[in-house]
Amino acid sequence: MQYQRLGKRGPMVSTMGFGAWAIGGMNWGKTDDEVSINALNEAIDRGVTLIDTADVYGFGHSEDLISQVIKKRGKGNIIIATKAGNDFYNATTDDDKGYGPIRQTYTKEYLIFAAENSIKRLGVEALDILQLHSPNLEKLEQDEPWLALEQLKRDGKIKHAGLSIQSFKENEQAHLLDLHHDILDSIQVRYNLLEREAEENLFPKAIQYGIGVIVRIPLLFGLLTGKFNSATTFGEDDHRKMNLSPEKLRTYLQKLENYKPFFEHYPDQSLAQVSLRFCISHPACHTAIPGAKTSKQVHENTASSDLGPIPEDVLKKFVD
Repeated sequence: MQYQRLGKRGPMVSTMGFGAWAIGGMNWGKTDDEVSINALNEAIDRGVTLIDTADVYGFGHSEDLISQVIKKRGKGNIIIATKAGNDFYNATTDDDKGYGPIRQTYTKEYLIFAAENSIKRLGVEALDILQLHSPNLEKLEQDEPWLALEQLKRDGKIKHAGLSIQSFKENEQAHLLDLHHDILDSIQVRYNLLEREAEENLFPKAIQYGIGVIVRIPLLFGLLTGKFNSATTFGEDDHRKMNLSPEKLRTYLQKLENYKPFFEHYPDQSLAQVSLRFCISHPACHTAIPGAKTSKQVHENTASSDLGPIPEDVLKKFVD
């Protein structure tokens, strides 16, 4: 496992982390807590030090499972990055029906409340990283979310502040780094071989201000593992029924065909490993957080860190 600092002010992290959305037990189909805990332990045993979660994942369940693991084995050098703002505490059934009853709440009072609840669930004295959870630009143009992060830092309840950039708004929200680079230690970004908008404006600004970058959705919800085809379908309790609808799936698979020579250049590596290596090859990117539900998935993902970034000459030949 390789490690690097998450930006100029962030903690040292493994270049391959653990994305803990799926183990929350919602939106990814059926999960088994024992299997999930085994996967977390496997990740830590293999050198993973960054675990990314959110209070809304399983409505607290993902954080609960992480807490069980660190309580048993000790926190050590593990960095837990969580998120707040997708309010499931006060939502009703009339709110977001895609992921259950959730509403975007980014008032100062709510974010402090949510952070305090995450501290309790995780069983820690302070949150290593608290990230605003992909709010829309209207919310981020208000003062309150930034005042909340400042207050939480002052009070010692969070060590680092982050922003999870809303998907497909990488260019629209890039200017926020100009405005808030003093408070932001890291950003989390949707970025993978087939979705590279962040390279245009966001990554250059992150480099300029020394802000750490956590890459999410590096395997495009599993599509970049090579296990999906145009006939693949997902259950009603799986968010990919919407996010990888038949039409979207066909479009992505067609784009993926263009990269066949790239994958063939590494015949001894899986599609997932090459795709993950791509995500940590950009100079702005410090770590990627592929989701995993099983120890087998963890083993394959973590091997990507050992293999390191893709050399620049290979990227220029097959990707640029």
